[in-house]
Amino acid sequence: MRVTPRPHRMTFGRRPWWVAVATGLTIVVAGAFSTLPGILQAPLTEDFGWSRGSIALAASVNMILYGVTAPYAAALMDRFGIRVVPAVALAVIAAGALLTTVMTTAWQFTLYWGLLVGLGTGSLSMTFGATVTHRWFTAHRGLVTGVLSAASVLGQMVFLPALSWTVDHHGWRPALVTLALAALALTPVAVLVLRDHPADTGQRPYGSDVFVPKPPPVVGAARRTLTVLLTAARTTPFWLLAAAFAVCGASTNGIMWTHFAPAAHDHGMAVTTASTLLALIGVFNVVGTVAAGWLTDRMDARRLLAVFFTLRGLLLVALPLIMAATVDPPMMAFVVLFGLLDLATVPPVIALCRRYWGEDSAIVFGWTNAAHQLGAALAAVLGGAVRDAFGTYDPVWIVLGAACAVAALLCLVIPRAPRTAPGPGVHEVSAVPGPSPAPGSRRRTGPPRALP
Repeated sequence: MRVTPRPHRMTFGRRPWWVAVATGLTIVVAGAFSTLPGILQAPLTEDFGWSRGSIALAASVNMILYGVTAPYAAALMDRFGIRVVPAVALAVIAAGALLTTVMTTAWQFTLYWGLLVGLGTGSLSMTFGATVTHRWFTAHRGLVTGVLSAASVLGQMVFLPALSWTVDHHGWRPALVTLALAALALTPVAVLVLRDHPADTGQRPYGSDVFVPKPPPVVGAARRTLTVLLTAARTTPFWLLAAAFAVCGASTNGIMWTHFAPAAHDHGMAVTTASTLLALIGVFNVVGTVAAGWLTDRMDARRLLAVFFTLRGLLLVALPLIMAATVDPPMMAFVVLFGLLDLATVPPVIALCRRYWGEDSAIVFGWTNAAHQLGAALAAVLGGAVRDAFGTYDPVWIVLGAACAVAALLCLVIPRAPRTAPGPGVHEVSAVPGPSPAPGSRRRTGPPRALP
C-alpha cells in the first residue's frame, strides 16, 4: 500500500529568533577582534620596537581579507550550510589569536593576525547576518538586519574596556588568549543552535504565508561567487554602492577603530580612556544601527545613506577641534553622534542589494563589503603613514570628512530599482520585471535593467 507523505508542519514558532540570537552572539565575538589593533599598537611598539606603519600593515591585511572572504563565505554557506562555516571560522580565529601570542617578528603578526584572523572574521561578517536574515525572515528584515549589523560593534563594546584594562595591567598576550577562549566557547553554541534553513525544523520563514522547501546545496561556490560579481559589475548601482561603502570603511573601521585611541593618546588622553570612548561609540552604534534598520523598512534607502554620510563627514572634520586630554562635552557629543551613525549605513546597503539582486544579494553585499574593507585597509595604512610623517592625524580626519561628502552624492545618484509584484510569501522583489516566482521557489535574479 502506498504511504502518503506527511505534509510539512506550517508552524510559526520561535526558532527564527533563536537562530538570530546565536548568529548575533557569533558576530559579537568575531567583532571584538576588530578593535584590538588600536589598543595593541603601544605595547607592540614597546615590546618589539615596530613602527605604527608596520603594525597597521597587519591590520590592513586583516581588513582586506575580512572583506574578500565575505562573498565566498556566503557562497560556502549555500553549499555547506550556516552551521559548518561559522564553526570552522571560529576555530580559525582562535588559532590565529593564540599563534599571535608566540610571534616574534612583524611578518608573523601579519600572517597570524592579518591572514588567519582576517579569514575567520570575514566569514562571520555582516554577510553572515544578511544570509541568515534572508533565509529565516520575511517580515522585519530591515530590523533584524540592523540588530545583527550592530552585533559586531556590540562585541567591541562588551570586550574593549575589559581588553584594554587587561593590556594595561597584565599585558597584551592575556587579552588575546581571552578572545581565543571566547571564540572556542561559542563554537558548540553555533553547532547546536544554528540551522541551515527553516525547512530543517519544519517551519516557515518568519512572516511568510507559505512553507518554503529547503533548496538543494549550490555547488561550485567559488565559480558562483565570481559569476555573481561579474554580473553585478555590469551594472551602475553596484559601482556606486561599492564606492560609497569603501568610503564608509575608511571613515569607520579604517581610521576610528585603528587610530582613534592612538590619536587621542597624542593629545594626552590615556589609552584606557580612549578605549572606553570607543566602547561608548559601540553603545550608541547599537541604537543607531537598529534605528537605521527600522527606517530602512519605511524610507528610501538611498536618501538615508546620503544623510548618514553627510552627518558623519561633518563630525570627522570637527574632530581635530575637539580632541583633548580630558573628556569634555564636545567629545561626548561626538561619541554619541558618531556612534549613532557608525554602522547605520549597513541596513540600507543590504536593502538595496536585495532590491537589485534578490537571491544573490548576500554575495553581492559581500563584494560591496570587500570594497568597504579595502577602503578601511587604505585608511589604516595611510593613517599610520601620515602620523609617522607629520606627527599628527589631523589631515586624515579632514580628507575623510570630504570623502564622506562625495559618498553622499554617490548615494543620491543611484537609480531607483524597478519593482515587480511579489508572489505569495515573497517579501523582496526582483529588479528584473517578469512573472512572480512560484511560492517557495528560489529564482535567480539577473542584473538590473538598463540604467540611465
